[in-house]
Amino acid sequence: MNKRAVGHCYEEKAAEYLKARGVQILEQNFRCKTGEVDLIGKEGAYLVFIEVKYRLSKRNGYAAEAVNHKKQQIISRVANFYLLRHFQSQEIPCRFDVIAFDGEEIRWYRNAFEYCP
Repeated sequence: MNKRAVGHCYEEKAAEYLKARGVQILEQNFRCKTGEVDLIGKEGAYLVFIEVKYRLSKRNGYAAEAVNHKKQQIISRVANFYLLRHFQSQEIPCRFDVIAFDGEEIRWYRNAFEYCP
C-alpha cells in the first residue's frame, strides 16, 4: 500500500473513532490554496480542525510530534479560509486537535495547539 493509501486508511479510522465519541464529521480532506486539513468536525459548540498522523513505530518519534509549528500555521490558515467561506466570520469557537496513531495505539489530543498566525 502506498503512502497516500495508508494515510487515507488512518484518516477513515480516525473519523470512525471520533464519530463513536460524539463528534460529527463535517468534512474530510478539506483543501484550499493554502493547504489541507484532514478532518473538520463539530463537538458541542466547537468547530474542530483535526490533523491525523500515523507512525508505524516510535523509532522516528511519536506521530503527534510531526504536527510542528509550520504544519500548525498551515492548518490555522485553512481554518481561517473555512470559517470565512462557510460562516462569513472568524468568531466561531474552534479548536485544533490531533489524532495520533503510533502503531495501533491511538491518542486524541484535544486542543493540541493554539491558532498560529
